[in-house]
Amino acid sequence: MLQDIRENSQGVVAKIIIGLIVAVFALTGMEMLGGGLLQPEVAEVNGEEITQFQLDQNVQNLLATVGGQLEGIDQGLLESIALNQLIEETILRQQAFNTSMVISNSRLDRNILATPSFQVDGVFNSDMAIRTMAAQGLNVDGYRQLLTQNMLVSQMASAYTNSNFVTESELNKFAELTAQSRDFRYLSVTLGTRTLGIAISDEEISEYYENNPDAFIEEETVIAEYVILDKDVISQELDVNEGEILAQYEAERSEYEGSSEKRAAHILFEVGFEYSEEEALELATTTQQRLADGEDFAALALELSSDIVSGEEGGDIGYTDGTAFPAAIEEALETLALDEVSVPVVSEFGVHLVKLTEDAENIFATFEEARDRIERDLKSSEVELIYGERLQDLSNLAFETGDLQTISEELGLEISQSEPIGRSGGSNIFSNQSAVDAVFSDEVLIDGNNSDVIELSDLQSVVVRVTQFNEAAVLPLEEVQPEIAVIVRTEMERQAVQDLGNQLAEAADAGEGLEELLAENELEWIEETEINRDAFTVNREVLDAVFALQRPQGEPELASITLSNGTFVLVELNQVNEGTIDSIPEEERKEIVELITTDLGNSEFQAYLNTLRENSDIQANLEDFGL
Repeated sequence: MLQDIRENSQGVVAKIIIGLIVAVFALTGMEMLGGGLLQPEVAEVNGEEITQFQLDQNVQNLLATVGGQLEGIDQGLLESIALNQLIEETILRQQAFNTSMVISNSRLDRNILATPSFQVDGVFNSDMAIRTMAAQGLNVDGYRQLLTQNMLVSQMASAYTNSNFVTESELNKFAELTAQSRDFRYLSVTLGTRTLGIAISDEEISEYYENNPDAFIEEETVIAEYVILDKDVISQELDVNEGEILAQYEAERSEYEGSSEKRAAHILFEVGFEYSEEEALELATTTQQRLADGEDFAALALELSSDIVSGEEGGDIGYTDGTAFPAAIEEALETLALDEVSVPVVSEFGVHLVKLTEDAENIFATFEEARDRIERDLKSSEVELIYGERLQDLSNLAFETGDLQTISEELGLEISQSEPIGRSGGSNIFSNQSAVDAVFSDEVLIDGNNSDVIELSDLQSVVVRVTQFNEAAVLPLEEVQPEIAVIVRTEMERQAVQDLGNQLAEAADAGEGLEELLAENELEWIEETEINRDAFTVNREVLDAVFALQRPQGEPELASITLSNGTFVLVELNQVNEGTIDSIPEEERKEIVELITTDLGNSEFQAYLNTLRENSDIQANLEDFGL
């Protein structure tokens, strides 16, 4: 429970955590892991080198940012994107330093505290932070320097993206276009029964079959046998003695009951950077008197506390079970009544005024409520042990034996058989691509071996073996004749719809004969008025065609389209109604303003960046990178 509560808090005392950062990070002592090694240069920007190592790192960062979606892209193109990004970041960083822009230490600390990769269960963890930085080839000083550079670049971009505004005239022009509506009518000729009276001959079917053999290829397939090792099955084999469950319950209850969780707030006067201990004690005493005179603790925390993170939360520093905070604070909390504020408390981080805001006695669940959970917990460790042992046996047997029967007998696993499986996969375990890849691997398919152990999930592992291989082949005409008949009929129907649609379009364009055609084919116009671009009452393809037409000049504007489903549509645009800013809801209007200003800011920033680049001395073999 305590950990769950901590996950939803901002952590313990921000300044305490920051102090840990400094204390632990000071032990690293390195500027950059591997920093003494010479790296090949790939570019130089105003005398500053960009190394091959930096380029390789940025390529990996790009891949990580998009979740690996760029892995199929040409490597040269990917490197060109990464190098161009590094050049522009270098130019911006140099410009930031040239203009004396700075990032405060407090902003830097808060950014570090809020970095998800430095957190465990939502709370900053210094060990995790150091490991993460080291994985990037950085120590603390190197990371802080890099973070400062990135924040400076971001600050420069924000200066442009957040400083633009939209005039009323610009907003009205935008509204005229985006809030515009149109009056039109349209008629549709759908696929249906226009060719039902026309027979399809065997010759047409045979001709289609001969002209389209690739459409009727049955892919190569395999039939496989497999055995599954399953944690749930193992769990069902185990019995837990009721006495063991009861004993575990009593042990947990005795440890839990009687303990309590306390929630605290504080006002910190940090000793060192801001105050001496004497000054901090004096300020704490003065603040204590202000509280006694009736001032609000939360307001004073926001005004005075060196812990700016908790200060913004009224001084709240979260929950403790008696071990989360420094000993001095924990001792103070033990003496406080609910909502009482302590005398000044001295810790290694400074002088605190501590307030107890919550105090809850823990009450353990009943045996009936906890029994099933305890049984699962007791089983879990045993299941993991047995699963690990059997997994090793399964791996050994899969390698040593030439069949699954021995594995089945040795480990008591049932042999199952698949349906025919293509390279696109199948059902059950073959919905997992790893299993499909295994049965089509050379070792299994060609050499006839058992597969290696395949981990389907945390709960299941499997070994597969191919028992039958079916080569790809063109299906016989007899099997696909009904399918071909449907295809031919559909093509005939599409052509009939298109022919009628062309007649309608020609009649509409000529201004005669249209009404007769409509009556003959039982077609009617559908009238639409004041329809905007985002309307959901009209087919999207039809709507796009309507808004692609020019404003009518006297006579209606005509257009004909064939929808993706084969339907022919004739559109007649009669009127364009200009949009007004008043027709746009207030919330949507705010979003539009934000979008326009952001777009303007991005455009201006890009122009600024282009100017900086033009005025920079960039030395690189740009042709190698497509730049």
